[in-house]
Amino acid sequence: MQDVAREAGVSVATVDRVLNGRAGTHARMVDRVKAAVEKLHYEPDRLASRLSRSRDFRFTAILPVGSNDFMHNLEREFRALARRYEAERVAIGVLLVDVFDGEALAEALEALPAEIDGIAVVALDHPAVVEALNALAARGTQVVTLVSDLPSAKWRHYVGLDNHAAGRTAASLMGRFLGQRRGKVGLIAGSLQLRDHIERQFGFEQVIAREYPQLEVLPLREARDDAARVEAAARTLLDENPDLVGLYNVGGGQQGVVAALEATGRARDVVFIGHELTEFTRRHLVRGTIDAVINQDAGHMARSTVRVLLALREGVPIVPDQERIRIDIFIRDNMP
Repeated sequence: MQDVAREAGVSVATVDRVLNGRAGTHARMVDRVKAAVEKLHYEPDRLASRLSRSRDFRFTAILPVGSNDFMHNLEREFRALARRYEAERVAIGVLLVDVFDGEALAEALEALPAEIDGIAVVALDHPAVVEALNALAARGTQVVTLVSDLPSAKWRHYVGLDNHAAGRTAASLMGRFLGQRRGKVGLIAGSLQLRDHIERQFGFEQVIAREYPQLEVLPLREARDDAARVEAAARTLLDENPDLVGLYNVGGGQQGVVAALEATGRARDVVFIGHELTEFTRRHLVRGTIDAVINQDAGHMARSTVRVLLALREGVPIVPDQERIRIDIFIRDNMP
């Protein structure tokens, strides 16, 4: 900043006002500072600027309460990042909410303190949630949707998979695993108010209908990503459809599908595709009860979320290639 000030013939305080967009500087001085910045290729030291603030940046990750292993992994990643970012004056909190209850999630959003700089939320597609997120955005809070997108809200960025592509990928895997077998395929989701689950279902059904006409996709059953509810849904599908040849669980609760397959003795003749590589799904990929897992890296998602929130807060560009969340496909032979 001293070099810029010397080049522009102004004080360091004037440079600071121009760089931070504060009023009170004559247009001629602004032009001189900007010309000096361009000539010297000056870039502000973001860490130094952060350390000089009178308070920390405050970010909150709002995640589902419950038994979803992937969400537990995501929570652990955010808590680990919170410890790492303390020295950089960035405070990261985690709030656990029943995201399947739109009113409860909206109330939690409305209760966030005014000094919150940014949030990342696994959001239900519910009018009260959209309204609460829009109110946060209107007061200057940076809003990032996480795992499940919410296009109707005034968010700034989405961190997560292309879920439509993930569903299409699951369908291609299902069709290839089944080959020429004919029969029915069951679908289980957490909730059709979660956009990631809707998009995965749509992508899956689209590919099956077009490329694998010998397979009949049964009506989707909702189970709130709860293992016991998922098991009940899977048992019903297995009991009612002796010609069931495949199961695709678009959300959490993979333990329930495995329990149902093993209890009915059909773990070897029903192709099962699920989401997220966890200790449980890894074990059952090896055993052969799960045929394939579509994964999104929880560590990458947490790190990307914090980088995006900082970029939005500090007004610097987001690097799309760095923040793109990949679709990983794991079978028993390629687990990391």
